[in-house]
Amino acid sequence: MTAFVPVVKSRSAVADRVFNLVTAGAAWLVLILLGATAASMAWGGRLAFETFGLGFITSTDWDAVAGKFGALVPVYGTIVTSLIALIIAVPVSLGIALFLTDIAPRWIRGPIGIAVELLAAIPSIIYGMWGLFVFAPFMALHVDPWLNDTLGPLPIIGAVFTGPPIGIGMLTAGIVLGIMVIPFIAAVARDVFNAVPPPLKESAVALGSTRWEVLSRVTLPYARSAVIGAILYSIISWALSALLLPKKA
Repeated sequence: MTAFVPVVKSRSAVADRVFNLVTAGAAWLVLILLGATAASMAWGGRLAFETFGLGFITSTDWDAVAGKFGALVPVYGTIVTSLIALIIAVPVSLGIALFLTDIAPRWIRGPIGIAVELLAAIPSIIYGMWGLFVFAPFMALHVDPWLNDTLGPLPIIGAVFTGPPIGIGMLTAGIVLGIMVIPFIAAVARDVFNAVPPPLKESAVALGSTRWEVLSRVTLPYARSAVIGAILYSIISWALSALLLPKKA
């Protein structure tokens, strides 16, 4: 018996060491993939920086005849569009997730959850076509003229709402993108909120907390990092789907 125990302990130590190495390798693989993605994008765009230098990022020139191009306008449009989408999508998505996990009756959680997952399965090109052929004309006729007259003169945010009322702009793109990423954030956030240990919520209720206090002081703080990951996941998924769509020559 005395000779058997050290053998078992040595095997357990080896198994633990192998398990630690495997899990550490999986964690480092994420960083390696992220670095490889960044290196691939940098390698693919090297010609632009070789031709125009670092000023390519800060330049607003776009003259195909003269061969002068700058990336500041597309970068600015991407940032503003993403911010508008996040302002719209994050509160709505968190509200959907909290409703499904803590507020809604059990009989309605299943149908709404299935509907959210079905919306997440719709390809991004469908949202884009809907935004271009349905939502953009609506914006051009009913929303853009009012925004130009009301919010256009404002000093800081006025640039987002000015321009010809054709319905195609950063505001329209941001709203469509926000609608598109809502299912992604809501689906992941719902799973994260379901993973919050019930004893934490029950303890808060036992101490006299209201439902709002349980949601704001227990559920959301516990799942904060995972919710941020869900938001980043939705934006990255949208970006990758847009990059992988076939482009016309």
